[in-house]
Amino acid sequence: MATQALDRIGALYAIEKEIRGRRPDERCAVRRERSKPLLDAMKPWLEQTLGTLSQKSEAAKAIRYALGRWKALGRYCDDGRIEIDNNAAERALRGVALGRRNYLFVGSDAGGERAAAMYSLLGSAKLNGHNPEAFLREVLTRIADLPITRINELLPWNLQATHTNALTGNGVTPKLPP
Repeated sequence: MATQALDRIGALYAIEKEIRGRRPDERCAVRRERSKPLLDAMKPWLEQTLGTLSQKSEAAKAIRYALGRWKALGRYCDDGRIEIDNNAAERALRGVALGRRNYLFVGSDAGGERAAAMYSLLGSAKLNGHNPEAFLREVLTRIADLPITRINELLPWNLQATHTNALTGNGVTPKLPP
């Protein structure tokens, strides 16, 4: 039963892999043509399978959970902008969740504000294609010699293309302008 469920889910993800990066209207059309029929066939299969399981089993709980959210589960087939899952958002928040306990020890409100500023800066660096560690190393190396009037040059979206290798962390350090 678990193998069949995973195969069905895997087929949906295979379709997503094929259409990743396409325009929302194209994704929606493919999902309506190919994914929706798979989902439509999966629901009665889940309902039938649920009847064969012990109601207290973990598999039964998982099936009831899915069936209870069936409308939301299929929503991605009607809108090409929606992803099949929220994995990207969860990955983005993983650092916050892992550090949650550490935040109890920032020392003060000002320390918490500084930590929030650092998370925002490093998150922006990631969004701009930089390796956060390499980005921070570069900023700390250059900030002392940079006049305050040019501090914006160190923001992730303002760094020049010549910094790309150093900031992606691939081990190549180019000559940087003063």
